[in-house]
Amino acid sequence: MLLIPAIDLKEGKCVRLRQGRMEDDTVFSDDPVAVAGRWVEAGARRIHLVDLDGAFAGKPKNADVVHRIAAAYPDLPIQIGGGIRDEETIEAYLNAGVQYVIIGTKAVNTPHFVADVAIEFPGHIIVGLDAKDGKVAVDGWSKLSHHDVVDLAQKFEANGVEAIVYTDISRDGMMQGVNVEATARLARAIRIPVIASGGITNMDDIHALGAVAHEGIMGAITGRAIYEGTLDFAQAEKIAETYE
Repeated sequence: MLLIPAIDLKEGKCVRLRQGRMEDDTVFSDDPVAVAGRWVEAGARRIHLVDLDGAFAGKPKNADVVHRIAAAYPDLPIQIGGGIRDEETIEAYLNAGVQYVIIGTKAVNTPHFVADVAIEFPGHIIVGLDAKDGKVAVDGWSKLSHHDVVDLAQKFEANGVEAIVYTDISRDGMMQGVNVEATARLARAIRIPVIASGGITNMDDIHALGAVAHEGIMGAITGRAIYEGTLDFAQAEKIAETYE
């Protein structure tokens, strides 16, 4: 299982939000490129980037930082989400050396877009589904849709996407533990890999997810825990690797 450190970008800085609220942020570094280097040195095999400003604006706002990280670590698989709403944005990121792009709100609001880009950019499209009580949220988590997360994931699997990033938004940034049951339920319902996100707090969460990794959970994204020190990334990554 991959343990994937998150670097959330806001106004060019590395921050963390609580439950997606832009006004409730903690700045961890003014140098996201150096932060990426820190996780690479600690053993990261993939990095998760989020353009928070882009997610709210509907277009990239921190692309220059993303490009700098990709240029600094050309052998590191990078996945990026936030404000990706058209083919031009996807192409620009892939050309810059990013491996995977994550489609979120646009995937829910315009499902045929996912089908189109999965054909145009095979192997590079991931869909991010952010859910609360089984229902998918959109627009920076400000709205809950009527869509069931499993139904949508199955549709995107049929479209040919590479993986699903599943976030339980009631847990994200709250240091309350990961929702293992909901994540495993989704993984069992589809054949493409699921990447867990939201709520990872300590080593217990790594073991809990690892115990069900064989059901289709290929990785877990961690943010606040590794910045605040409740989870030692290098140690946790070694444990996660045992659950391949």
